[in-house]
Amino acid sequence: MIKTFLTGTATAALLATTAGAQEVRVYNWSDYIDEDLLAKFEEETGIKLIYDVFDSNEVLETKMLAGGSGYDVVVPSGTFLQRQITAGAFQKLDREKLPNLENMWDVVEKRTAQYDPENAYSINYMWGTTGIGVNLRKVREVLGEDAPIDSLELVMNPDNMSKLAECGVHFLDAPAEMLPMALKYIGIDPDSHETEDLEKAEEALLKVRPYIQKFNSSEYIQALANGDICVAVGWSGDILQARDRAAEADNGVEIAYHAPKEGAQMWFDQMAIPVDAPNVDAAHTFLNFIMEAENMAAAANYVYYANGNKASQEFLVEDVIGDPAIYPDAATLDNLFTTTPFDPKVQRVVTRAWTKIKSGI
Repeated sequence: MIKTFLTGTATAALLATTAGAQEVRVYNWSDYIDEDLLAKFEEETGIKLIYDVFDSNEVLETKMLAGGSGYDVVVPSGTFLQRQITAGAFQKLDREKLPNLENMWDVVEKRTAQYDPENAYSINYMWGTTGIGVNLRKVREVLGEDAPIDSLELVMNPDNMSKLAECGVHFLDAPAEMLPMALKYIGIDPDSHETEDLEKAEEALLKVRPYIQKFNSSEYIQALANGDICVAVGWSGDILQARDRAAEADNGVEIAYHAPKEGAQMWFDQMAIPVDAPNVDAAHTFLNFIMEAENMAAAANYVYYANGNKASQEFLVEDVIGDPAIYPDAATLDNLFTTTPFDPKVQRVVTRAWTKIKSGI
């Protein structure tokens, strides 16, 4: 799906900070920005914005490592960004063209520096956790009032999953998220790259595989909101979007999100410029636009994710800044974990394991 945002104010192009730039091509996650913000970018800069979407890091990585993607700004998650930087897929940012870097949050930058040392190649767009979304009524009907909705027991215990299969369970189609979750459940370091440990995670996931209706990284939002499924392992903001869509529809569906009490993965989505980007100046203009405090707040208020822009916080609605599922308290933050990228040899092990898990064979 490609969306082109070109307004009637193209004459404002002369006002753009990137003289002569006519377009910018952005490749971002699906359902991940307020489209009014994209129109605003065109109106303010006169730059034609071509906006394309994906729903998995693996899809993006294939394009990045092949080269010649044609994109000017892309949004990989931290571990994928790190591997792609090592492969030479990105160019360093020209900080002189990004005065709004002063708005960024040092707390987040310290964490993203593990993937992008000195944050030389990227800016943080959004961050969040990987956890569990539940349809409260349906899950309690199946498992009782004491259903472990805040625990990995809900989705990794075959006894629970065999019952939840009646009302539908979706898992992310994301091995870099699901294998660490399984490792955490069985008491192994979720950042382990040992083949033996990954095989144990595979075994744990295969035990619940018969009860998983679908692996996907975007459909679960609407499926939860509509009441078509009762559980999804997904990204925090997506599940909160589902919660709000259900509330707006007034359809009797009540959705809750929990970062598992055993520990949840913390992830960071970073905006970066490919090494062969055709419109480098326009790419910097787009990044600087996004880092405007009110613009980043508008994006976060729409997608219900936390962002790495400290200055934006005064413009966040209370439903976002005041929700501990989005901006966790200190105790929850301490219980979150991050992961590092797999090297090519381990990645092959992961790919084989994930293929087996998804096929259920």
